[in-house]
Amino acid sequence: MKKRKMPLNLAIVHVDPDAFLANFMGWLEITAFIKAQREGEAEIPADGITPKLSPEKLRTGGVHDVGNDAIFAFCMTAALKADKAAVDKVEAALIESMGKEFPGSFGLWHFRATIDAPVTLEDFVGQAGKKLLAEDLPPPPLRAKENWNTGLRFFEKARKTNFVREVMYPLALWTRARWTETQEKGVAFLQHIEDNLPILREALEDGRNDEPFIANVLLKMAPGVDMELNEEYQGYLRSLARR
Repeated sequence: MKKRKMPLNLAIVHVDPDAFLANFMGWLEITAFIKAQREGEAEIPADGITPKLSPEKLRTGGVHDVGNDAIFAFCMTAALKADKAAVDKVEAALIESMGKEFPGSFGLWHFRATIDAPVTLEDFVGQAGKKLLAEDLPPPPLRAKENWNTGLRFFEKARKTNFVREVMYPLALWTRARWTETQEKGVAFLQHIEDNLPILREALEDGRNDEPFIANVLLKMAPGVDMELNEEYQGYLRSLARR
């Protein structure tokens, strides 16, 4: 499993559609096989080769869950780089090889559809990602707040995937770039500038691009974009920001 996941990890981190496509089916096969083995429905083949997935098995819920998770992670990192072409290429290739209902198609749908009233975390992430892929930037007065909201949703979703680190690193780079832009060009649109600008500068002084960095920026900059976090959520972010 580790051997098959590693190249997929790298494809997601680097937003490499060719590498993703080359390793996607192998990931579906090994996860489905291990699940079946744990449930007593499969034994290790004599030749040691992981069984291929039949068209029927490709339609099962478990395979689709794994596909949705991988596709969603790839779309997230592609969105953070505004690489719409990469998502287009993956979608076109998977439709050609497996049809429109390919494993992962529902995950991709969140980044394609227009969801007027988002409900789930996936809805919110997909709609934010759709705007990033289209490079649909809000006007400067609203940009910092939208960046904060997008960062929070992506952060929450990244922690729920099988590709946590693979999404967190690009998200940290994006977070640093967006808040550096705010510091240099959009500071006038922060709330209580005299209080929040020093806080932003201090947060950006942390040179590590990881989960604690993102959590700290979200925690410290919430007042700067007029977002009120309850004590429980502040504690949650504070715990994740600790090193």
